Amino acid sequence: MEKLKYPIIAISREYAAFGRTVAKRLSDDLGIPYYDKDFVKETARKSGYSEDDIKREGEAMSKATRFLNSLMNNAMVYTSSYDSIFHAQKEVILSLSKEPCIIVGRCGGFVLNEAGIPSFNVFLYADKEVRNKRASELKENEGLDPNKAREKHDILRETYYKQYTHMELGDYHNYDICLNTGEIGPERCADIIADIVRKHS
Repeated sequence: MEKLKYPIIAISREYAAFGRTVAKRLSDDLGIPYYDKDFVKETARKSGYSEDDIKREGEAMSKATRFLNSLMNNAMVYTSSYDSIFHAQKEVILSLSKEPCIIVGRCGGFVLNEAGIPSFNVFLYADKEVRNKRASELKENEGLDPNKAREKHDILRETYYKQYTHMELGDYHNYDICLNTGEIGPERCADIIADIVRKHS
């Protein structure tokens, strides 16, 4: 495996903006693993929650749940399942970052930054039309209106990110590069990132 200028790549993304596609191509090109859905098993082991719980709560939170979560946390000694899962995922991210890898979602860039671990932080986005089409292709949305599915996941993901980072998902100040996968294409986006993280000036 070649020496990389940025051995840890953290990919944040809008829903259906080809995050997994970019991560897989990067992984193949750079020869380092990528972690996306693989978080589930390890987080389940560390948190004690089921894999179904983590799939449901590991990166999504409604606005009502966020309000209740904040209220309960302020009112008494209380830890929600969301908080427990987030802290377990945080442990997983920090453990994975000991070796070169690509981390998709889970507030990875924020977690690494808080821990003082250097990473190349990427944000992927695309127009709604592009993401609606992609949402219609994803198994989890089978039978659902793609526009409504995309809107729902956007809200859940944005709320979760804000809850645990106190920042807005997609604010360019928090990333090293933001790429429009709809305009550039996911493959070309992966090539651009790979070129940057390789060790050369």
